[in-house]
Amino acid sequence: MKFLGLKPRILYCMKNYNTDSFMKDLMAGVIVGIVALPLAIAFGIASGVTPEKGIITAIVAGFIISALGGTKVQIGGPTGAFIVIIYGIVNNPAYGLQGLLVATMMAGVILIGLGVFKLGAVIKFIPYPIIIGFTAGIAVTIFTAQMGDVLGLTQQVADKSGHLITVPLKTPGNFVGKWVCYAHNINTFNPWNFLVAIGSLLVIILSPRAVRRIPVLNKIPGSLYGILLGTGAVILAKSMFPDIVVDTIGDRFNIQSKLPEMVVPAFTFETVQNLLPVAFTIAILGAIESLLSAAVADGVISDRHDSNMELIAQGAANLVTPLFGGIPATGAIARTMTNINNGGRTPIAGIIHAVVLLLILLVLMPYASYIPMATLAGVLVIVSYNMSGWRTFKGLLKNPKSDVTVLLVTFFLTVIFDLTIAIEIGLIIACALFIKRVMETTEISVIRNEIDPSDEADMDVHEEHLIIPDGCAVYEINGPYFFGIANKFDDLQSALSSGHKPKVQIIRMRKVPFIDSTGIHNLANLIEMNHSQGIHIILSGVTPKVHSQLEKAHFYDKMNQDHICPHIDVALQKAREFLAE
Repeated sequence: MKFLGLKPRILYCMKNYNTDSFMKDLMAGVIVGIVALPLAIAFGIASGVTPEKGIITAIVAGFIISALGGTKVQIGGPTGAFIVIIYGIVNNPAYGLQGLLVATMMAGVILIGLGVFKLGAVIKFIPYPIIIGFTAGIAVTIFTAQMGDVLGLTQQVADKSGHLITVPLKTPGNFVGKWVCYAHNINTFNPWNFLVAIGSLLVIILSPRAVRRIPVLNKIPGSLYGILLGTGAVILAKSMFPDIVVDTIGDRFNIQSKLPEMVVPAFTFETVQNLLPVAFTIAILGAIESLLSAAVADGVISDRHDSNMELIAQGAANLVTPLFGGIPATGAIARTMTNINNGGRTPIAGIIHAVVLLLILLVLMPYASYIPMATLAGVLVIVSYNMSGWRTFKGLLKNPKSDVTVLLVTFFLTVIFDLTIAIEIGLIIACALFIKRVMETTEISVIRNEIDPSDEADMDVHEEHLIIPDGCAVYEINGPYFFGIANKFDDLQSALSSGHKPKVQIIRMRKVPFIDSTGIHNLANLIEMNHSQGIHIILSGVTPKVHSQLEKAHFYDKMNQDHICPHIDVALQKAREFLAE
């Protein structure tokens, strides 16, 4: 089975597959399924949807990504990176859950397009400061969103009959608004919620160290220990002290332990148009995270993934998962590494992980209603800490100012506004700063007297040829001739126009690696302007690549062939001939 010449990695792996390979994948798949359970529930709730939607996403997307992907060990599912985007769409009255499903499917189409047109490698060129900036920004946003459950804050609202009832605090979508809301409602602080959250955090952090020498128990993630012990402690405490109030998943959600029916969301042109920027952000974020995870996995198992096939698999997952009510998914680094560390070496492990989650959804999901919201908040606080990459962030602050600017702008835009704006503005700033750097590397200088032969590599060195005759000027372009520096020539000529203009101008292009359409247009205007004044323009040392670009643009139609010289000594000889006329 091939798709446009691309082949899922599972087909390669099945050629020499045996019982031993299956047993390793089975063990890894079961463990990864257990690891994925609390994260899927937490990501679903934090995203503003129900907990089972997080698990459904892990099941459907996890299966498709493993079955069609371009890596051997990638584990797909919901991740923390999408929480901010999903929450913003779901809580927008104009879109809601239906808008999220539409945006996710659009992102799937975009990802498939990136893979089909083999643009997997292009994603890797997104500047590193942008990736670190928005990842750290997402981490801060996730952390901020959990503070309501960590502190157990509440608010009073009127029910249908007009009576005031106490409900969990509903905060604004923006960073500043959340903290203002927390400050206004701090008087509702619930010490029991806080104790559960802190206790769960300590269990999550310390349990891996406590069981690291116990063969079976050291495979279980700290987050699952935190959920199990936190849930058990709350159940025990409530049985002993009925007045204790600690919100659980069951207090807020009606748990459904079944797969939903497949439903195609309604598409309208207006919705698609409005959600296109969001869909693009989901697609780019999904592509970055999945390919980054695949690259990390390659280094561990000494393999090489197919980035284009991986993007197609990610796209297919995000196209199909919303049909079952799921949310955006991508490759998850933590779960992928858990898979590798437990012996998983083929996509079968990822498929088994999806089956394990399906069984949990159908059999054990009702018990999830007892999980305290404060415990899930503790899980997400750890997720946000791991996402923040604060050491990397701190290290980047020592880089050049341009990188620091991109990093900080992307970070603060992600935190204060949203991820879509942050990525767009971050890319614009990164491109602008890159162009500025290239502009600084390109120099245009004028030589009027003689050329130093020791500095030449494109000419036959004869002393008499190095003398620049009176009435001739040599312009040296060193670097790309593109839109960013096209006006440098005009500025240089304007500065020289106050004196006597030379009758012959030689433009040396031996160090011009490429020229764009703006550079060609600028050069053509320069030739026409000087020819109208009786000034000869000679091109010298044009590189083959630039020569090809000028030919395709029909640039040479504007000047005689004898004005184009292979190197400087020929150009100087031609200049003498023109001056002698």
